[in-house]
Amino acid sequence: MPKPNSPPSMKFALDGREVDLLHWIYTRPDIKEISGNPAKVLAAIDEYSNAFSVLMNIGSAKGAHITSVIDQHKPSVFLELGVYVGYSAILFGQAVRSNGGKKYIGIEKNPEMAAVANQLVDLAGLRGFVQIIVGPSDEVLRELIRERNEITQVDMLMFDHWQELYRPDVWLLEELGVLVPGVTVLLADNIIMPGAPDYREWMEATPEKKRKLLKSLDVGSLRPNPDVVYETTVPEFNTVFGKVSRSMMFFTCKINKRTGCCGD
Repeated sequence: MPKPNSPPSMKFALDGREVDLLHWIYTRPDIKEISGNPAKVLAAIDEYSNAFSVLMNIGSAKGAHITSVIDQHKPSVFLELGVYVGYSAILFGQAVRSNGGKKYIGIEKNPEMAAVANQLVDLAGLRGFVQIIVGPSDEVLRELIRERNEITQVDMLMFDHWQELYRPDVWLLEELGVLVPGVTVLLADNIIMPGAPDYREWMEATPEKKRKLLKSLDVGSLRPNPDVVYETTVPEFNTVFGKVSRSMMFFTCKINKRTGCCGD
C-alpha cells in the first residue's frame, strides 16, 4: 500500500517492524506480568529485536553507560532528541526517576514512532513521568524554553535523532542560554557510525577556531556562541550495527567577570 505522507522506509527501521513489535508485545501471554515493570518491558523489546527484526535501540552496552552517567549526575530533567520506539525513554526515564529526578522529556518528529513509544511507556508504568512530544526538535525546544518557559536550564540532554541536526540544535541551545557551566551534560549517539563530523568539530574546537568556522558557515537565523567550551569524551561500543560511539560533553566555560557570561 502506498504511503505518500509517511517517511520512506530504511534498512533497519520504518518498514513496519515497530508496529509489529507493539502487536507482538501486547499479544504475549505474560502481558500482565510485564505490565508496570520497566525492566521486563525492555527485555521484551530486546527479545523481539533478537528473534524477529533488529531495532535501532540504544542497546545494553550504551544503555548501561548512560544510566551510569544519570546515576552520577542525577539530572532533574532529562531531555532526549529522537525517541524511536521508546526503549531509551523507558530506560532513562526509570533511571532519572530512581535518582529523584522530576521528568524525562523526549522529542520525536515521527508521530507513528511517538505513538508506539507512548504505548510502551504506558505499559512500563511510566506515564506521567515520561513525556513524549511530537514535532521537529528545534521547534519543540524553542517552545519549551522560550515560549512556555518549562525548561530554564538543561541538566542532561541526549542527541539521538539525525546527525546533521546535532550541531544546529547545539547552536540553538547556546543561543537560548540554557547550558549551565558545571551542570549541563550533553550526550550524542552515533558519533563514529554513521558519524557526526560537523557536530564533533564544533564541540571540540577552541573559541578561536569556532570564530574562524563561523565566518565560512551558513548558520541561518541561529546565533552560536563560540565562547562556550566543552569537555569532551567519546567512548566506543560494539553493537549489532558494528562499532559505534557516544560522545559525552561536560559543559564548561570561562565566566567573564564583567558580564557574568561565557567568554574570554
